[in-house]
Amino acid sequence: MKSIFITGGGGKIGFTLTNHFLKNNYLVIITTRDKKKFLSSKKNDLFKRQNLHIIEVDFLYKNAENIISTYLTDNKINIEHIIHNARSLDFLSIDKNGLINKENFMGEFFLDVVFPCQLNESIINLENSNLKNILFISSIYGIVAPSPTLYENFKMSSPINYGVCKAAQIHLTKELAVRLAPKIKVNCISFGGIKGRSSKEFIKKYSSLNPLGKMLEDHEVIEPIQFLISENLKSMTGHNLIIDGGWTTW
Repeated sequence: MKSIFITGGGGKIGFTLTNHFLKNNYLVIITTRDKKKFLSSKKNDLFKRQNLHIIEVDFLYKNAENIISTYLTDNKINIEHIIHNARSLDFLSIDKNGLINKENFMGEFFLDVVFPCQLNESIINLENSNLKNILFISSIYGIVAPSPTLYENFKMSSPINYGVCKAAQIHLTKELAVRLAPKIKVNCISFGGIKGRSSKEFIKKYSSLNPLGKMLEDHEVIEPIQFLISENLKSMTGHNLIIDGGWTTW
């Protein structure tokens, strides 16, 4: 059975991917900060399957990577693919002056860059490691700055640390692609805006700034990820695949 590890499996993208890979009979391992809350919020029979493992862990714990590697070892799980998807809205909090404090800036950088790097190393160093693909879920805001016209109050709506840390994540992809070749491929996907909690007004504004005139649908995250971890794709590494309806072309 193929195995895939998805950090932040309870988030919008993570939930979509977890569903997809469970349906396709992967052994799926996900992380969440609150397992009980996660299970109570996901009314889905797929989450009762034996091929799903849920690791409750907060990445801010000093021994978080050890908690994960110990779980994998104890359950004799050998990871083939990692998708770094975890995020925390806590670090994107903007103060009344429109600024991000130092702790939140550092927290976002740790979550996007430092911890994924540490976690990769921990899993690679496991006995009989069979890691083949590392994939980062990034954003178009790691490539271009946000458009102020999209927001009613740009200063209070668009946290600067998000884009800066996503840009660092894209470069981390390139660094790791070089350092882990040829055994492990490392790639990144930068998604544009995905429909969900956005208001109708926001969707309308976003669509007017996008060549295809639309936001992404949930299901559109699946195929690019499936493509990048495909066994038939042997010669792509260090790449940032942009799925944004053309947002970054103008």
